[in-house]
Amino acid sequence: MTREFDIVVYGASGYTGRLVAEYLVANAGDVKWAMAGRNAARLADIRDLIGAKADTALIVADAEDDAALASMVQRAAVVLTTAGPYQLYGDKLVAACARAGTDYVDLTGESNWIARMIAEHEATAKQSGARLIFSCGFDSVPFDLGVLFVENEAKKRFGAYAPRVRGRVRAINGGLSGGTMASGTATAAAIQKDPSIGALLANPFALTPGFTGPEQPDLTATYEDSVTGSWVSPFMMSAINTKAVHRSNFLLGHAWGQDFVYDEMSMASGPGAAPPAGFSFGGRLKPGEGPTREERDAGYYDLLFIAAYPDGRTLRASVKGDRDPGYGSTSKIIAECAICLIRDIPRGQVAGGCWTPASAMGEALLRRLPARAGLTFAVEG
Repeated sequence: MTREFDIVVYGASGYTGRLVAEYLVANAGDVKWAMAGRNAARLADIRDLIGAKADTALIVADAEDDAALASMVQRAAVVLTTAGPYQLYGDKLVAACARAGTDYVDLTGESNWIARMIAEHEATAKQSGARLIFSCGFDSVPFDLGVLFVENEAKKRFGAYAPRVRGRVRAINGGLSGGTMASGTATAAAIQKDPSIGALLANPFALTPGFTGPEQPDLTATYEDSVTGSWVSPFMMSAINTKAVHRSNFLLGHAWGQDFVYDEMSMASGPGAAPPAGFSFGGRLKPGEGPTREERDAGYYDLLFIAAYPDGRTLRASVKGDRDPGYGSTSKIIAECAICLIRDIPRGQVAGGCWTPASAMGEALLRRLPARAGLTFAVEG
């Protein structure tokens, strides 16, 4: 498929979109890319601010303008969108990509919206060849790939995939943006309007249509975890990431088993101790605002994954990121996901449809992200 641009960054004038565009300025190489959003003057200001070339293409397309979106996606091999909340502003863009056969990556953690997009656009994407890949940032790449990595290493060592994996947050430091807060507000409003969304968000198999696996661990309790060797407490993103991991297993033909069990928790030193220094809220930020460069550069995360077998054998692996999770690291991850689709994943290798990062790009990302995006994957024994 030959298109005018390899990547169009939609939402490039927003907080995270600007970071993605800034990353591409320094790291795109021969990738042809453009900036897109609803305001031409704002896009031009951001282009100049981040030091992009003066001839970097600017595309104006409002999230509600079907014709403008259709024109934009037909010019792109991949649309990378940071324009959320996705349940408010993402419907028409996903539909346009699905119809045009244009690949798509986003940052959404809005599982209720992902479920609806799968139901509405999977068939069209399969027909057109569009690879629609949700949650290509800190939600949920380090967790999705962390499970894939520890499972692959466990199979090498023990000859079979593990039926049980624990994901544990050992350390984390970063700030939330106004856009992330807006997404949380939009989800809360959606639940008030339609209480069934609450049940969907509580269901670990909400993204595996037609399949429900075994009962999964309680993500809301605090307890002493003998396998981890620490107390554990709830992690704010676990309900998002566990759904992505179960969908990966589903799309990989249940490689890890139909009885696969996975949970995520934060490690703590005791029953009343605070979990690892998590996300700071930084006051009441508006969409378009977020952590400073200094705060992003000072951020980090350290995740532990433990694959376990019924006979007691275990394998531990870590995933670490060198920037704050939500923005410094996320902007690098999603940019490399888009480049990965162009450079590493031929259409004949991965067909059209609604995918997760691990199921569509797993092995390629396990090579690409350590080389380019500051992530490390390592076996700990």
